[in-house]
Amino acid sequence: MAAEQALDPTTGPPATERRGRPAVLGAALLGFFLISLDALIVTVALPDIGRGLGVGMSGLQWVVDGYTLMFAALMLSAGALSDRIGAKRAFGGGLVLFAAASAACGLAPGLSVLVTARLVQGAAAAVMMPASLALVRQGFPDQAERARAIAVWTVGGAVAVAAGPVVGGALTASAGWRWIFYVNLPAALAALALLARLPASPRLPARLDVPGQATAVLAMGGLTYGVIEGGAEGFGRPAVLASLAVAVVAAAGFLVAQARGAHPMVPMALFRTRVVTVSLVVGFMANAAYYGGVFDFSLYLQQERGQTALHAGLMFIPMTALVALVNLASARLAARYGPRVPMTAGQLVGAGGLLTLLLVGPHTGVWVVAVLMVPVGLGGALAVPALTAMLLDAVPADRAGTAGAVLNTARQVGGAIAVAVFGALLAGADSFLAGMRWSVLLAAAGLLATAAATLTLPRAGGAGTLTAA
Repeated sequence: MAAEQALDPTTGPPATERRGRPAVLGAALLGFFLISLDALIVTVALPDIGRGLGVGMSGLQWVVDGYTLMFAALMLSAGALSDRIGAKRAFGGGLVLFAAASAACGLAPGLSVLVTARLVQGAAAAVMMPASLALVRQGFPDQAERARAIAVWTVGGAVAVAAGPVVGGALTASAGWRWIFYVNLPAALAALALLARLPASPRLPARLDVPGQATAVLAMGGLTYGVIEGGAEGFGRPAVLASLAVAVVAAAGFLVAQARGAHPMVPMALFRTRVVTVSLVVGFMANAAYYGGVFDFSLYLQQERGQTALHAGLMFIPMTALVALVNLASARLAARYGPRVPMTAGQLVGAGGLLTLLLVGPHTGVWVVAVLMVPVGLGGALAVPALTAMLLDAVPADRAGTAGAVLNTARQVGGAIAVAVFGALLAGADSFLAGMRWSVLLAAAGLLATAAATLTLPRAGGAGTLTAA
């Protein structure tokens, strides 16, 4: 039965449609799990990858950022692609590409193949993300049931965030780092099997913003390359200066394309209110602090403190275990006091946790380090749900999808830039510990600045809502 068939309000959804809902939700949840898992599972395996392939800091940064960069850069137009070809076809194609790229990562004989495969993984993840949500929308036409389904869907991401470092450490220690990529294959096959049971998705008219997409990739790629290679080889190198210049020119081109294009990915009208702008900056900084912290301390625990990959992964359990519960607490606080309260509190908690990590030294107990990292994870978990709600309340309903995509892009860019900048600080400092402290201090200062900006927002978060163009 076609997914777009109207429901009879007196009888509810057809029985065949109801029976297909577990497959819809299972496929979408597995896809979101894979997307989130591969953003973090590699971090604990980085030292082993470095030794196995004979690469240094800049190479390890590309293993992380190759995925995040393409995920962020292509997410803006992936929703339009999903609409054009149908959510089921987009999700299935993304899954197949993701699985193939995962196998290529595991088989990679050298860094160039591994980074290329990670870039493809990120591109596939960008296609899967909006398509998975579209499948949920297709399978759950009733608003209340859809809200419950989306809540279950988010569990996939929360579990992956918590499990990523631990699973990565366990697989690396027991079977070798290549298995952190092979583990994707059975999950992808299970998702494809569930997807095969679903009806075809409708195709909707959607325009792709080719100039905007091309300039977005160039801007993000040029900036990331410039920061990573500049930190490794020096910012005065011609290649580094050229890449940074490309980033600036491409960013300007992106803004022109969005301002003048007939079908922009990011309508400039979104930025007419302070609520939207501040929410995006907070999202960027929250992910920068989290991803940058995981990157730094994964290396620190293994390279400086001699922990195995498994032990290093276990160190992140206190930081990630309570994320889902704090997400729920954030929603309740926002409902009672307005989103500004959990947003500000989360950023202050995260900044305080980062500042206490400045006290970490060569003789600090590793479990003390694990406990000190807890506020960094909890701060982001407290702030992000509230800022998401505030952002969506500040835009018209017909722009909610675009606003959500822009927020997710800002968050992913924050993670990618943090890994690039933190790695550059580690490479350029006199000692690993000194570079790590500069990274932590920079992240804390950023969170304090965005917390101050959050205090300028209206208490309820609804003032300044855009009108539909």
